[in-house]
Amino acid sequence: MAKTRAQVAAIDPVWSQIREEAEKAVEAEPLLGGVFHSCILHHTSLEAALAYRVSLKLSSGELSEQILREIADEAYADDETLGAAARADITAVYDRDPACHRYLQPLMYFKGFQAVQSYRLSHWLWNKGREDLAYLFQMRTSEVFGVDIHPNARVGKGIMIDHAHGIVIGETAVVGDNVSMLHSVTLGGTGKEDDDRHPKIGDGVLIGAGAKVLGNIEIGHCTRIAAGSVVLNAVPECKTVAGVPAKIVGEAGCSQPALSMNQVLAK
Repeated sequence: MAKTRAQVAAIDPVWSQIREEAEKAVEAEPLLGGVFHSCILHHTSLEAALAYRVSLKLSSGELSEQILREIADEAYADDETLGAAARADITAVYDRDPACHRYLQPLMYFKGFQAVQSYRLSHWLWNKGREDLAYLFQMRTSEVFGVDIHPNARVGKGIMIDHAHGIVIGETAVVGDNVSMLHSVTLGGTGKEDDDRHPKIGDGVLIGAGAKVLGNIEIGHCTRIAAGSVVLNAVPECKTVAGVPAKIVGEAGCSQPALSMNQVLAK
C-alpha cells in the first residue's frame, strides 16, 4: 500500500522535503516541469533520484546512462550507508552554504554535492574489486565536475564542498565527518611514494579556498585551515593554521568551525 505524505515525511524527512520543493518549483516555473519530474518527482526514493541524476551527468560515449544507472541502483541497494551519507551531505550543504535555500538545490544544481555522490559510487566499486569501473567513475567525475577524488580515498558523511572547482583528494587520504572545504583544495602527497602518503583530516575541520595539505599528516578535529595555506606538518585539534608554510596562529575560535564557516582570523 502506498504511504501517505505524512508517513514519508516521518520516515524520510529529507526526501519528503525535496519532493515538496520540487512540486512548488513546477508551479513556479512550468517550463521546468519535465526536468523536475524526471529528476525528482518520478522517483520513489532519494536513492533512485541520485542514481538517475549521477548517471545522467556522468554518461558519455564510453558508458551509457543506462549502464551507469544500473551500477548506481546496484550500489544503493547493496549499501544503505550510501543513501544515509547523501542525506547528511544535503543537510550539510543546506545548513552551511548561505546560497542554498532549498534541499533540492544540491541534488539539482550543486556540483560539489553531485561530485561527492559520484565519488561514493566509485568508492563502492573499488571496495568490490571493480577497480576499472571505479577509475572510469573518477575520470568522468573529474571531467564533468572538476573534482578529482581517488576511489580508494575515505570520505566521511556530512561533507560540504562549496563551489567545488579544482578539488583534489589523493588515494590514501582520509576525510572525517562534517568537514567543510572550499574550492581549489588539495589533499595530496609530497613525492613519488606509493604507500600511505596523503593527509588524514579529522572531524569538523574547515579548509579554506586554495589550501594545500600535503603528506601523510594528521589534521586534528575541529581545526581551521586558512585560505591559501600550505600545510606540511601535523596540526593539533581545535587550532587555526595559516601561511606558507602554515603555522599555528591561534585557537579554532569555536567548537565546530566546519559548521560555523567562520574564516576570519582574529587580530
